[in-house]
Amino acid sequence: MTLDATLRDRPASLSVNHHEPDFGGQLVRTVSTLGVALFLVAGCSTSTPERPSPDLAPRGTQMTTAKPTRQDLTSKVSLSGKVTINPVFGLVSPVAGQVRYLDVKVPEKTPAKPTKAANVFAGGKATSVEIPAGAIFSGRLADDKATVAAGQPIVSAKHVGYGIVAEIKGEQAYQLSDTLSSVQAQIKNGPGPFPCAVLGTIAALPAGTIPDPPPAQTSTAPTGTGAPSAPAAPPPASNQPPADKPDPSEATGMRLVCTAPADVKLINGAESTIEVVTEKAIGVLVLPVEAVAGGQGKGKVDVLGAKGERVTKDVVLGLTDGKVVQIKSGLTEDETVAVPGPNLPPAPREPNGPGGTGK
Repeated sequence: MTLDATLRDRPASLSVNHHEPDFGGQLVRTVSTLGVALFLVAGCSTSTPERPSPDLAPRGTQMTTAKPTRQDLTSKVSLSGKVTINPVFGLVSPVAGQVRYLDVKVPEKTPAKPTKAANVFAGGKATSVEIPAGAIFSGRLADDKATVAAGQPIVSAKHVGYGIVAEIKGEQAYQLSDTLSSVQAQIKNGPGPFPCAVLGTIAALPAGTIPDPPPAQTSTAPTGTGAPSAPAAPPPASNQPPADKPDPSEATGMRLVCTAPADVKLINGAESTIEVVTEKAIGVLVLPVEAVAGGQGKGKVDVLGAKGERVTKDVVLGLTDGKVVQIKSGLTEDETVAVPGPNLPPAPREPNGPGGTGK
């Protein structure tokens, strides 16, 4: 029985005291208020599924298309350098053979002509190694009469004056080793860009050694003229190196050393950027890098069919400037490719390798 029914069934003789609390009305009002509150709470707590960000598309979604085009392409490597006074550089053996060093004297002035420092003998023929003009001998990098390989540093030299030195990382060494013919330099907040002439090799150099000068010959008395003369007294000890013996060069890491034209003003310690052109290609087929998956000469692209279907093709890659990549083969100018390119499947895991099943 409800509370309202109970109140209706009261005897008529009983009068309601106006001062008596109206528990029934309060209960109805309380229940109604609680219902409204629960409705509002339920409405506020209703969650809707989160929508993906409109700026991001699911992986593999085709955003646009591209066709191969032809253009000239240049591959460059940028190095951070610094202006250095009297930088040391290395000269390599031109051929494989036996090195025979010459006695190089300390010049009285900066040499205006090349200085011959060694010969490398191979098959009975001698090939000379010369220090370029403007530089002085700074050390031997191998033992005399040692067998050396072609391209091995065997002589260190010191350029007299300003040069620009850039340290080279290991992963850059092979990319730069045979491509030092086109080098440009730019001094930070200074002159440039200007051509920079490379000195020697980029290979790391061991510490150079300077041979001792040959001992001075002493005169002896003729035979049969009496007692031999007393030996000459040794020269007084000195902490200073002989005047005709230069200081040996210290070991260096891999670095590029180049010199600026004479009319370029340099300041010792100034920072610079060196740009090395590693390779050039004229009128080659290229695609945006976003359209190609892979690298190191091998890649894949998604070619679009007549109905928009994707067909993944293998292509051979060439140069890249970071924006486009050369397509050496596997694609024609008439084909259309999807951008971005295909997603390469992950490599299969070995059972006993990291992440494997262990079976």
